[in-house]
Amino acid sequence: MPTGSSTSAAPAAVHVDGWGWRYAGRSGWAARGVDLRIQPGERVLLLGASGAGKSTLLAGLAGVLGGDDDGEVEGTLTVAGRPPAESRGTAGLLLQDPDAQVILARVGDDVAFGCENLGVPRDELWSRVRAALGAVGLDVPLDRATAQLSGGQKQRLALAGLLAMRPGVLLLDEPTANLDPDGVLEVRDAVRAALDATGATLVVVEHRVAVWRDLVTRVVVLGADGGILADGEPDAVLADRAGELARAGVWLPGAPLPDAPLVSEGAALLTTRSLVFGRGAAVTRRRRRGRPVVGEPVGHPVDLEVREGSALALTGRNGAGKSTLALTLGGLLPPLGGMLVAEPPLAGAASPDPAGWRSRELLTRIGSVFQNPEHQFIASTVREELAAGPRALRLAETEVAERVDGLLERLALTGVADANPFTLSGGQKRRLSVGTALATRPRLLVLDEPTFGQDARTWDELVRMIAGLRHEGHAVIAATHDAEFVQAVGAARLRLDAAEVVA
Repeated sequence: MPTGSSTSAAPAAVHVDGWGWRYAGRSGWAARGVDLRIQPGERVLLLGASGAGKSTLLAGLAGVLGGDDDGEVEGTLTVAGRPPAESRGTAGLLLQDPDAQVILARVGDDVAFGCENLGVPRDELWSRVRAALGAVGLDVPLDRATAQLSGGQKQRLALAGLLAMRPGVLLLDEPTANLDPDGVLEVRDAVRAALDATGATLVVVEHRVAVWRDLVTRVVVLGADGGILADGEPDAVLADRAGELARAGVWLPGAPLPDAPLVSEGAALLTTRSLVFGRGAAVTRRRRRGRPVVGEPVGHPVDLEVREGSALALTGRNGAGKSTLALTLGGLLPPLGGMLVAEPPLAGAASPDPAGWRSRELLTRIGSVFQNPEHQFIASTVREELAAGPRALRLAETEVAERVDGLLERLALTGVADANPFTLSGGQKRRLSVGTALATRPRLLVLDEPTFGQDARTWDELVRMIAGLRHEGHAVIAATHDAEFVQAVGAARLRLDAAEVVA
């Protein structure tokens, strides 16, 4: 990437002294008792259990947590010797949710937005935009609509916008989440190139250590109950504190995976023949009746048979259509062509295609978990969110409470049961979204990136829950880039780039 512009920020120091933050309406602190000194140009990997406050700390350093109405703060933070709110432009934050960072309608304009706010000259601005897009491997036209990008492509887009600004401190929150394996390496290498060119300070949050281990110079681990659990050179921290870190849920390279379940598959639950799926398909039932559904096809036609007890992983590069196919199989997008049949037939339904069913009819048959958890939250507390589906089935309150309490415990959400879902950490939001689908006990569960944001312990529990579902005769379809998850749940793979199923 080009260097030397007067609008590039100098590498900056970060100081954190007894800092903590509690979100408004929450009894517990999101982070507390954090003391940290990061020198200009240091490269820090920030680890910790899901919910330990990693994202909250990054948001604090970026000056975007809000004021007194948004929460309570203690201690101090400084970036380049000033409070973060007074040093904006020095630190650049990549959010955990890329959708929250898409601002403008076209790719080029979105990447240019931050540079324009920093006053980068026009002739330099567009060279920065093109260089940043190339660095993160987002090979799309500058006028491509941002709404047409996949979740992983939006992740690259957000990082490109950040790299184009050349801040003195890069704050990256799960930058490789939802990326295909090639994309993970491209993004890591793009960050490395940016750091080598500018000398910027790096603080990166990631649960998977292996990707960043050779790039960072220091590992800091936040304790689940506050403070710093470990701090030092990567090899020393990961080796000398391995047992303690494993108990805290930190992913350690080489950790063994659970054994894949051995399951006898039963009757067919979902069958497709030459299924054509795509973007832009209207979901309205009225439009489907007697009329062709219009949209932009993605990938190859798909032939599948999903049986009781089976597990299928939808894999492939970003933009290959994994999320679109998942929504189609879940009955939330109508097919563009071919056949999609759910078994056994739904009594009184006009079509065997679940896209023609009412939402209440889907509850016990097909449960879907969206790529962005926030897109499916409807209640003001975690407990009420989990209870919404069972209540829609008109279950007795004693049964509702039993299901909700069980899910809170297994998903490690008991401590935030009365919190607003939108104030949870990214990993907690993902587990809650999975829980909302599990609460109605559907025969088929369709998950989009189910392990995003999980520490080693919560990942292991999700894997065990899905293995248990398979033994009970439920089927699981997951759009995922998590190869360890695919192996641990014993899933067959449908790689959308090739449109072939691999056992």
